[in-house]
Amino acid sequence: MLLPQPMAHGRLVQRYKRFFADVVLDDGTAVTAHCPNPGAMLGLKDAGLGAWVSYDPNPKRKLPWTLQLVEVDGGLVGINTMLPNKLVAEALAADAIPELSGYSSIRPEVRYSEASRVDFLLEHPNRPPCWLEVKNCHLRRDGTLAEFPDCVAARSAKHLKDLAAEVAKGARAVQLFVIQRTDCDHFAACHELDPVYAAGLTAAASAGVEVLCYDCDISAEAIRLSRRIPWRDDPRERG
Repeated sequence: MLLPQPMAHGRLVQRYKRFFADVVLDDGTAVTAHCPNPGAMLGLKDAGLGAWVSYDPNPKRKLPWTLQLVEVDGGLVGINTMLPNKLVAEALAADAIPELSGYSSIRPEVRYSEASRVDFLLEHPNRPPCWLEVKNCHLRRDGTLAEFPDCVAARSAKHLKDLAAEVAKGARAVQLFVIQRTDCDHFAACHELDPVYAAGLTAAASAGVEVLCYDCDISAEAIRLSRRIPWRDDPRERG
């Protein structure tokens, strides 16, 4: 998918109050941008990091600039947590995720438990329904390992239980991690930052929930799902 244009490059000064980021553009202009990411953004909010911000002059916006990408160790990282669902929707429509191909109906935001909506419900007359949850991942602390979550994620842990419940009913359920980075080649749940979620992911997989992890191709113009990378359930397998 194409990223919003025009984009401008600069350097991150600070990210604060969760949804604000101060950036100095390459021409010296200081701007305050909307930061579309409520998470901890570990390693992605340090002063001096390269940053790409998009500009939208719509007068209804409080801030015309939006932080879209940061540069870390020579690579680009997408920080917009609104993009993964859009990326997956685009890939599903193009039948570009082999593990999720062949469904005749793709419906977003379908209620499937008390107070929960699944990101996508995939259906076909001759196949069990597939309940698909999507999570954004951009944490990298160790080598080429991508991790989720970057802070306590109680709601995400509940979603794992909801998926397992659908499997118990005879349906298919998939947890898909979209890794908005270009420098990772395997994935693990972050035991240190949220042991409850990590244990929940292992339990869900044991109950039949499929775990898929896809990284992204990223440029200042576009971002798209790229390739499947392996999930390592045991954090001791890092390397």
